[in-house]
Amino acid sequence: MDKKPRRYYSNATIAALMTLARGGCYWPDCKVPTIRLINGNPRLDLEIAHIRAFEEGGKRFDPTRSARERNSFDNLVLLCNPHHEEVDGPDSDKYPVEVLLGWKRTREADGLEALAGLGELTKAELSEMIAAVQSQLVDRIGPALDEFAKTAPELASLLKAVMKELADPRVHGFGISQDGINMLHKSARTFANLEDSANRLAEAADSLKNLEDGADILADAADSLVNLGDNARILWRAADKTLKAAESLENLPDNAKILSGAANNALKAAETLTHTRF
Repeated sequence: MDKKPRRYYSNATIAALMTLARGGCYWPDCKVPTIRLINGNPRLDLEIAHIRAFEEGGKRFDPTRSARERNSFDNLVLLCNPHHEEVDGPDSDKYPVEVLLGWKRTREADGLEALAGLGELTKAELSEMIAAVQSQLVDRIGPALDEFAKTAPELASLLKAVMKELADPRVHGFGISQDGINMLHKSARTFANLEDSANRLAEAADSLKNLEDGADILADAADSLVNLGDNARILWRAADKTLKAAESLENLPDNAKILSGAANNALKAAETLTHTRF
């Protein structure tokens, strides 16, 4: 009795899908991620979908393909549940093989080009390439950190520790350790507001430029305050006179004629004084 074909995906096929999916559903513009954390545990958030149905009678089934070919990487995409049901549902005619293959080519294009560039590299050769790149990074950042240490020694120290891990990945391993990541995170949070802080410092510096002049003004004001008691009496007397003048203004229509006459007399007196002096 022949065994019924079963769905089977090699580890390499699953790894290729997860890598080339670039983190999400193959449906154009879908934002559902490949992995989702639930209670701190990673869960696969997408489903493996067949471009050509695995079983006879399924959507887009191709009888010329073997079970192995139907399970192969070339015939698979990753879809979120709603989009998987859509392409295999009542409206499946809208999604022929050509459409799904187009989605696959578009999503995987960048990753496939990168993989093609690796050719037949051995693990040792790949290690050498990564080490060289990380070494160049350290060489470029090192001098900048020395300058930065003059103004922010603690942050520079943290970043230098991370640089040591990157200096030779063949010794420390590829990537950055958890401690290194934590240090980078702390530095990044500090740097986040660096531009705003610099602006505030610049404004403060501008203000301090005039500190000496400001001090002189404050000193003059302090001297004036010493005689505040005497000035208070003068101000009180002036206020009293002003009040009386205001009371007189209540009868302004009657006083207008008197003020006009007084003004004329004052003008004549001023002219007389001018002739007398000259």
